[in-house]
Amino acid sequence: MLYALMGVGCTRAIEGHGVSIYDDPFQVAGLPTTGGPNGPRTGVADSPLTATNGDGGDMDKLALNAIDDIQSYWQAGFGTEFPGETFDPVEKLISWNARAARSQAIEFCKETTYHLVNAAYCRSDNSIGWDREMLLPTMSETFGTMSVVMVLAHEYGHAIQTMAKMVTKKTPVLVKEQQADCFAGAFMRHVAEGKSNHFTINTSDGLNSVLAATVSIRDSDPDDPESVHGSAFERVTAVQIGFTDGPRGCKGIDSEEIDQRRGNLPQSYGGESGEQEVSKSSLIELSKALASIMPTKPNPVFSYGGAVITCNNGVSTEPVSYCPSSNTIAIDIPGLAQRSSQSGEEDGPLPVKVSGDYNAYIAVISRYTLAVQKSQGQPLIGAKTGLRAACLSGAVTRELARPDRPVSEGDIMLAAGDLDEAVSGLLTDGLAASDTEAKTVPSGFARIDAFRAGVLGGPAPCSARYE
Repeated sequence: MLYALMGVGCTRAIEGHGVSIYDDPFQVAGLPTTGGPNGPRTGVADSPLTATNGDGGDMDKLALNAIDDIQSYWQAGFGTEFPGETFDPVEKLISWNARAARSQAIEFCKETTYHLVNAAYCRSDNSIGWDREMLLPTMSETFGTMSVVMVLAHEYGHAIQTMAKMVTKKTPVLVKEQQADCFAGAFMRHVAEGKSNHFTINTSDGLNSVLAATVSIRDSDPDDPESVHGSAFERVTAVQIGFTDGPRGCKGIDSEEIDQRRGNLPQSYGGESGEQEVSKSSLIELSKALASIMPTKPNPVFSYGGAVITCNNGVSTEPVSYCPSSNTIAIDIPGLAQRSSQSGEEDGPLPVKVSGDYNAYIAVISRYTLAVQKSQGQPLIGAKTGLRAACLSGAVTRELARPDRPVSEGDIMLAAGDLDEAVSGLLTDGLAASDTEAKTVPSGFARIDAFRAGVLGGPAPCSARYE
C-alpha cells in the first residue's frame, strides 16, 4: 500500500457567493443528478462527415457523430474562449483496422497503422485517427458508447490546444495530456446539459462510466518512462476541472500548476511493490495513524471479529461497519483483504476496477471519519454525511503521505497508486462515501470530488462544503 504518493489534482475556488454548487449533494458540479438515457440519441441523422479508409460501420458512424458534435461545440465557443486565435476545424479524419494484415495497413501521422490500437491527434497535418476494430469496440463494450466520445473529445482537445497556441514542442507531454483531459471534460458537460446533437449522458451511471474509462487508461506505473498521461487521480481531476469550470479552467493547467497539485509528494514506488498485506497488525498501525492525524474523543473501539453489527442506529456495511451507539468500528479482516485483492474485473485490456490495499484501507478510514463526525455533533445520516466521510478520508490520505510522520504515530504510509485505488472504489461501490445507513449519492463524480477536496485541502473544505 502505502509508501509514496501518486500525483494529486487541484480544486477550483468558486467566485461570488450566494448558492454554492455544493449546497445540494445530489447535484453534479451544479447540474442535477439524473438517470435515464445515456449514449446516442435516437432519430437523429448521422453526421455527413467521412473518414479516409473507413468502412461505414457502426464504430465509424459513432466516431464521426462524436467528432461532428465536438467540432460544433468548439466552433461555437472557440472565439470567446481564445480571443484573437483562429479556429481551424479538423477536416482530415482517418479510420483503420488494427487487425488488418500488414499489406492492408495505411499510414497515420507518418506511422503505419499495422497493429496500432489507438486513437490520436496528429499535429503535423491537423488530423484525428482511430482504430475501429479493436480500441473503439473494446471501449464501447466495457464502458459504454460515451467512453468512445470521451476518447475522441480528448483527442480533439489536443487540436484545440494547438489552435489556441497553448503548447509548443517544449511543452511537457503530461501538461498536454492533462489539458486535453480537461477539454474533454468541458465537452462532456455540454453533453450533460443536453446541448449535443447526437448524444446524451446522464450524470449518475453514465458519467460514472466515463470516469471509469478514464481510470482504466491511467498511467499504472509512475516509474515507466512512457507514463506521460498521469495517474487515474490526476486524469479524473483534469476531467472534473473541465466539467466544473469549462475551458477557462483548462487554460490554467501548466507545469507549475501540476507541480503545485503534486506538491512535494513522492511520485515513485522507490523499488517497492506499493502494496501491504491487509492484516490485523497493519490495521492496528492504521488505527494509530488515524488517532494521531484526526484525534477524536472518545476514540472509537476497533473490533476485528467481523463486520456484522447489531446496532440501533447503524447497519452492517461489509467488510467494515460503524455503530454510533457503541462507537465501534467492526472489521471483517478476510473480507477486507478480499476487497484489496485482484478480481476478474481487472482482466482484459481495459480493467474496470483498480484493486489494491488502499481500496481496503480507505473503507476503514471512512468509517473512522463517521466517528469523528459523531464527536463533532454532525448528522450521521444523509448524503452530506457520506460526502463528508469521503472528504475527511481524503484529508487523512493527505497526511498519510507526509514523509516526516513518526513511526510511533502508525507505521503506515501512502504509496504510488493508492489514490487510484481509492478513486476506483469510490466509483465502484461508494462505500467510502456512505453514511451509517450505507447510503451514498449516486454520482461517482460527486464522491470523487469530495475525496479530492480533502486530499488537496485537508479537513477545512469538508465542513465548509458539506455543512
